Amino acid sequence: MTNMLGHSGEIALRTNLPQALLLLLLTTTAGASEDSRLRFSQTSPDWLRAVGQLTVPGIRLENGYARHHTERCSATLVAAPGATHATVIVSAWHCLEFYRDLTQRITFTLLPASAEPLAIEAVRYADGGSMEADWAVLRLRQPVALAQVPALQLHPQQANPALPVVMAGYSRDAGTGAHGEELSYDPACRIIAADRRSGGSDCRAFKGASGGAVVQLTEAGAPLLSGVISEGNSVDYSRYVPVSVFRQALPPELAPGITAVARATRR
Repeated sequence: MTNMLGHSGEIALRTNLPQALLLLLLTTTAGASEDSRLRFSQTSPDWLRAVGQLTVPGIRLENGYARHHTERCSATLVAAPGATHATVIVSAWHCLEFYRDLTQRITFTLLPASAEPLAIEAVRYADGGSMEADWAVLRLRQPVALAQVPALQLHPQQANPALPVVMAGYSRDAGTGAHGEELSYDPACRIIAADRRSGGSDCRAFKGASGGAVVQLTEAGAPLLSGVISEGNSVDYSRYVPVSVFRQALPPELAPGITAVARATRR
């Protein structure tokens, strides 16, 4: 369309404007229809409420100067089976990459779009230290009652590549993600690559979903956190770090829960 308008002038504009507008409309509609994500609503699975926003105040160098930078990511509340409260969240390392000033608070917010959002300070517990090991574990300063908000249990192994996964986070795109104000999720996508350190899927996620949940359902329909969203192309590929990569770095109170889930899964 650019060449056509540039070379044909006003006559071409009058002649081809209807066709150009139709093409633009069709292109926009096709792009919107390709978005397989849904926005969290009352009809969504309840366990999605375990996915929250993570706000990390940081400092990074720009042109030799230290600049304040706020990273806005996602994180997931996790707990062992039978627990009544949860104090652990998992996210991505790169969300904490520029966190330097320990006097500044990292904030985890559950149900941010609700009438009563729950914001809790979080502190760094362990992380992978690089994009190759893009995971992080944090502790909450205050416990979350699971009667109020559910927490996810951890997958005892790796996600089964033959089964679908769900990816959920606070994508900052202007469409389904609503600039990161709403939780969005891809309800049934495929694992297209997997090894011991990394997994790839055809899930759609945008910046802001980093650190969010990769979930696979058991045969009984129970959701298990299988990984952490790391990066992607915002179209048809999202890389994640399997829970199995950082299982040994998790707080000790979660270990019995992983064993219990493993036994239940083998039945």
